[in-house]
Amino acid sequence: MNLIIEVEQEEDGRWLAEVTDLPGALAYGQTREEAISRVKALSLRVLADRLEHGETVPEIPDVFSVAV
Repeated sequence: MNLIIEVEQEEDGRWLAEVTDLPGALAYGQTREEAISRVKALSLRVLADRLEHGETVPEIPDVFSVAV
């Protein structure tokens, strides 16, 4: 799975980054890079929370691999 980050600049100059496949994964930053960094961290927290509560999460092969 590839989580797509959508980024746009608000009228007040702040940047907004959102992962639309993860409800609630939305973050603001003073710069584009800051907003992206924040939404990446938040996305990982959302996925971790889902795992802790027994919910399904998408397979992300570039992040984890299980040793045999």
